[in-house]
Amino acid sequence: MEAQSALVTLTVSAPILASDPLLALVASIAPPYQTKVTITKKGSDLSLSIGADSSASVITHRNAILRSLCGSGLHYALDTIGSSPLCFLGGHSATSFSGASPTSAIAMAGISSWMSVADSTRQGSTDDASVLLGQLNEYLSGRSFLVPSSTPTVADFDLYLAIVGKISGEALETSVNGYNNTRRWLEQCGSTLEELKIMAAKNAAYSKVPTAVVPKGLNPKPRPLPLFFYGEEDESVVAAAAAATSAATKAGGVKPGKAAAAPSSAGGGGGLTDEQKKAAAEKKAAKNAAKAAKKKDNPPKGGDATPAGDLNISALDIRVGKIIKAWEHETADKLYCEEIDIGEEKPRQIASGLRPFYKLEEMQNRDVLVLCNLKPMNLVGFPSHGMVLCASNADHTAVEFAVPPEGAKIGERVTFEGFDGEPEAQNKVAKKKIFQTLAPDLKTDENGMVNWKGAKSVTSAGQCKAVNGMANAQVA
Repeated sequence: MEAQSALVTLTVSAPILASDPLLALVASIAPPYQTKVTITKKGSDLSLSIGADSSASVITHRNAILRSLCGSGLHYALDTIGSSPLCFLGGHSATSFSGASPTSAIAMAGISSWMSVADSTRQGSTDDASVLLGQLNEYLSGRSFLVPSSTPTVADFDLYLAIVGKISGEALETSVNGYNNTRRWLEQCGSTLEELKIMAAKNAAYSKVPTAVVPKGLNPKPRPLPLFFYGEEDESVVAAAAAATSAATKAGGVKPGKAAAAPSSAGGGGGLTDEQKKAAAEKKAAKNAAKAAKKKDNPPKGGDATPAGDLNISALDIRVGKIIKAWEHETADKLYCEEIDIGEEKPRQIASGLRPFYKLEEMQNRDVLVLCNLKPMNLVGFPSHGMVLCASNADHTAVEFAVPPEGAKIGERVTFEGFDGEPEAQNKVAKKKIFQTLAPDLKTDENGMVNWKGAKSVTSAGQCKAVNGMANAQVA
């Protein structure tokens, strides 16, 4: 079936389609009446035309093509519950435009950034992928997926496929040993991709897209549901139930979603009378009340916890910098490596995913804004300490530098009107996810000037801006 009134036309060579299971899956699942797929036999063709032939816009960057297919290119058909098996962009694509939802805007920027990480992982070494598994375990400790979403997004799938393309089988099992958060994420992504393969196979007669070959990930471990007790059971009963559950799990006898049966002897979780249950509940309530009273009488001392409502942009250390040297990363084709003067004894080394948007000569001697109080991290073998701030549109297909005004001093801190506090330590910024909390409100106004919640950015020479005046854009 060929779409006669297609919204988009995807042109891709057979070799590229065969080597990119995510692109093949998305192309297969896309609505057939809105999507025309043209597969060429040879070469490296890859483009997406949006709109009528006479006025079509063309995208050639693979990640941007995927985000467009999952979002605005098909009028959000793949990002809306009801018309899609899941929200490929977390449901954020439609609400991220025109500043309607700052949270969705930063989520869309996050999806773009994580897809760049996936690119770097594919081009990096197995050791780099192993290090990433550990970093993901910490990142996912308070998250289900890479960006706020009830299901995996295209970024989750992209990074998952990049990882299992580097490490699989027993090597992957060994690498995730002890990384419970990473394992849970890997299992969920793998399971969801299997469901998408089934849907793609059903659509094959219409889409004409070859079946995607998805690399094998982890074998999900059996996890019995927890056993509940009322607090009045004999210790031997609890121990016996725990032992039975553990033995069943090790033997693989408990299927996911099925709990081992608890002993039914008197005193077990299922053998208490209503009177015993009521007495146990009253005892537990009294114990909780005593704890609450003790906590009230003895409030915790000191601590560096800052209530989320008290956080403001002064927690971030944004400074004026100048790129004094930039070069292409040896293996990651999306990354530039930079040395940036921010007024410290030595230049900061920072990696930025800007190669799709700037030529190398455009990076040299560039005045920029640098977020400085981030923890150092290894990006595909390059030690990066900080972030170059840029403005971007909703689907991250257009990016431009956020820059200081002419005459601003190298190393001076950028502040915001009405917020004069000191920046937080980099460890706290990471641990409390301060940047992720504040970033949704860091954006440009209708004139392209950088603000936070309407408060103007301030330097000794004036206000900061997007270098080409990009309006109503997210800054990150």
